[in-house]
Amino acid sequence: MKRCHLAYLACTAALVGAGLGAAPASAAHKTLLVRPGESIQKAVDAARAGDTVVVLGGTYHESVKIMTPGLTLRGVGPATVIKPVNKKTSKKAANSCAERGTGICVVGTKTKNVEGVTVEDLAVTGFSRAGVFGMATDTMTVRRVRAYKNGVWGIAQERSVHGQLQYNYAHDNGDAGLFLANTIMEEAGAYDAGQTLVARNRLENNRIGVTVRRLRNLTVAENYVTGNCAGVFVVGDENKPKAGALEVTANRVVKNNKSCPKTERLPALQGSGIVLTGTEQVSVTGNLVTDHSGKSPLSGGIVLFKSFVGVTGDKNRVSNNMLTNNSPADLVNTDIGKGNAFQHNSCRASEPAGLC
Repeated sequence: MKRCHLAYLACTAALVGAGLGAAPASAAHKTLLVRPGESIQKAVDAARAGDTVVVLGGTYHESVKIMTPGLTLRGVGPATVIKPVNKKTSKKAANSCAERGTGICVVGTKTKNVEGVTVEDLAVTGFSRAGVFGMATDTMTVRRVRAYKNGVWGIAQERSVHGQLQYNYAHDNGDAGLFLANTIMEEAGAYDAGQTLVARNRLENNRIGVTVRRLRNLTVAENYVTGNCAGVFVVGDENKPKAGALEVTANRVVKNNKSCPKTERLPALQGSGIVLTGTEQVSVTGNLVTDHSGKSPLSGGIVLFKSFVGVTGDKNRVSNNMLTNNSPADLVNTDIGKGNAFQHNSCRASEPAGLC
C-alpha cells in the first residue's frame, strides 16, 4: 500500500508540474504604448496575437495596416487622431494601406480571414478612400471611432463575417458613413455576413448613411441617421444568391435631405429614408422615419425600388414602422416583385395608395 501511495503522489506532482509549465510567461498579453511622434505601425508590427496597442492623444500622420489576429488598437477617444502622411515630408507611402488612401486597414488573405481585431476610441480623417477598412476579417470590431471627411467611406468592410460596428460617429464622408459589401472588385452573389451587427452608430452628412450591398445575414439596428442624401440603402443585383435575408430595425432615420448629384450607379439623391432595391426577404421593422423630401426616383420614407439592372425585390416585409411627413410619400413601392408585404405601419400617405 505504501508503494502505491508514493506512486500516486509522484504522478500527481508530475501532472501539477506539467499544468504549470503549460502557460509560459511569454503567453501573457502585452500592452504597447504609442506617444505623439512615435509610429503606430511600428508598435503594431511588434505586437503579437492578443496584444493591445494604446495610442495616446495627439495627431499621427500615417496609415496603419493590421494583419495580426486578436490585436486591439485603442486610442484615448477623439483626441487620438490619425491623418494621412504629410506628402511634403514623406517621400514614399509606408505600406499598401497608405497607397490605397486608407487610414486603418485590417486585412486577411485570400484563403484565411484575420480574426478578432478591434479598433476603438480614436478618430480617423482626411484619407482619400476610407477611414477604417476591413477585408477578409472575422469578428472585426470597430467601436467609438469618429470617421469623418474621408473621400469615400468612413468605415467599411468587404468579404467579412461576424463584424461588430457599434457606437461610431461617421460624418461628412464622400460616399457612405458605413459601407458593407461582398466585394466591389468583381460581380458575385450575395455573401453571408455571418450575423454581422451594425448598431447604435450616428451617421450624419454623408452621401448615404449606411450602405449594405450584396450581403445576407446581417442586422442594422438602433442607429441614428440624419442629414445625409439617403439614410439606409440595401442593394442587390442580378447575381445569385440574391441580397437579403437581413433586418433593418429600430433605427431613427430623420431628415436625410442633403442633395447629391447622380453617379454611374445611382441617380441624384435627396430625401430618401430607407431604400430596398433588388433584395429578398428583408425585414424593415420598428423604425422611425420622418421628414424626408426630394424629387429623386428614390425619394420617400421607406422605398421599394426595382433594381437599376432590372431585378425585382421579392418577399420583403415592411411592418410596424412609424412614418411622418415624408414626400412624395411615407411608403413608396415602385417594385413589381412578388410577395412584398406592408403591415401595421403608422403613416398617412403611400404610393400607390393603400399601403398605410
